[in-house]
Amino acid sequence: MADKKVYRASTTAPVNIAVVKYWGKRDPKLNLPTNSSLSVTLSQDDLRTLTTASCSAAFPPEDTLTLNGSPSDISGARTQACLRELRARRAALEAADPSLPKLSEMPLRLVSENNFPTAAGLASSAAGFAALVRAVADLYALAADPTELSLIARQGSGSACRSLFGGYVAWRMGGRADGLDSRAELVAPASHWPQMRALVLVVSAAKKGVSSTSGMQQTVATSGLFKQRVAEVVPANMDAMEAAVRDRDFARFAEVTMRESNSFHATCADTYPPIFYMNDVSRAAVRAVEAVNEKAGRTVAAYTFDAGPNAVIYYLEQDTEAVVGTFYDILGATTDGWKQEAKALPGKGVPLDEALAGVIKGGVSRVIMSGVGEGPAKTEEYLVQEDGSPVVR
Repeated sequence: MADKKVYRASTTAPVNIAVVKYWGKRDPKLNLPTNSSLSVTLSQDDLRTLTTASCSAAFPPEDTLTLNGSPSDISGARTQACLRELRARRAALEAADPSLPKLSEMPLRLVSENNFPTAAGLASSAAGFAALVRAVADLYALAADPTELSLIARQGSGSACRSLFGGYVAWRMGGRADGLDSRAELVAPASHWPQMRALVLVVSAAKKGVSSTSGMQQTVATSGLFKQRVAEVVPANMDAMEAAVRDRDFARFAEVTMRESNSFHATCADTYPPIFYMNDVSRAAVRAVEAVNEKAGRTVAAYTFDAGPNAVIYYLEQDTEAVVGTFYDILGATTDGWKQEAKALPGKGVPLDEALAGVIKGGVSRVIMSGVGEGPAKTEEYLVQEDGSPVVR
């Protein structure tokens, strides 16, 4: 009798926000980067993807993915590369032990949910592919080494390889043509520097005008600044950032983070035609961070922007009053996402220029308060029921 059982595994995976940016591919097919990068994994209490991977001989023959309640196309080369690799590894286990159920031959039903806006510059694809790869790996009972799985996740979304770890994570660009040395590794666990916090100002939850993938290709092809960035700027920033994390040196961490963000966006502006991910609200957030640091007489906050307008502001827990207080004074009454500790901060931040405060107030739709957190975790929360039907929310 055919095996009609539904097999399931559920995983959550985090968002990571790079402080040394990945931008540019040396091999678009394998998602091999032109430079190494380094990120901070944010807490899944605040930003996470939950994915249930299930398979059954009783399912219709096509693999399917449901994302945030809607069917999502998984015929693309990147997703297929991940699934093909995971299936091949499961098939090898089944060949070595014929008593194992033939999960590699069964159609997959993948159901995924984000607790944050998708495709808005909040690293949704990183969390999404990390959760997908980790959930299918758990479903298939594959070896759990995150560095090994990062080789697979990288093919789906480059920065996803970093979301397979918690804490402070490097993606080593590697040099091999086959990409087998282009993988993520842990620089330091979250417990090494647990005081790191992040305030995300969601400037626009709309989808980006220029996708990261096409933006990168344009930059590589046309920017002169980009060549210097890859050859000199990023290697120096990687060394400085790893030292800053190792030494828990926030002033150094902050300076490298801000210079690195500026360098990345300068190469976008130097692309022909130019790409502008930051907008007036983004630039106002930069000025606000500069004002906070000036008032403190030391560097207590660091801005960084990925390929989108949202500001991510890193700070240490002990400087919450100055950093979060400044933005709470402007946004506390108008935006969601503040945690209880922010509500005790009115009047404790830095007073900002009225015009600057007005731009921020008019352009930020939501805030997310987070901090450094852990990597993917198995969960008993399933989005597919035991009979294979989706859980209705």
